[in-house]
Amino acid sequence: MTKSELVDKMAEDAEIPKTAAAKALDSFMEGVTQALKKKDGKVTLVGFGTFSKVRRKARKGRNPQTGEEIKIKACNVVKFKPGKKLKDAV
Repeated sequence: MTKSELVDKMAEDAEIPKTAAAKALDSFMEGVTQALKKKDGKVTLVGFGTFSKVRRKARKGRNPQTGEEIKIKACNVVKFKPGKKLKDAV
């Protein structure tokens, strides 16, 4: 499902204009982004799941084309853990 398909579905289900649904979705995404930028960023939507920020350590990897060893820098990544209702639905 793409963002535009999700906006269409939200507008249809909530019986609101597509522009309002798009604005709501943008606001949601911005809110999640801002929350995850914080030091211990975490967003929990009960029944749906939890978005959390995790620090991935620096490590060594391999270039698959040449086989040469490369260094991969440490970075922050976002993880999603689905909630019980989402797991049961899928």
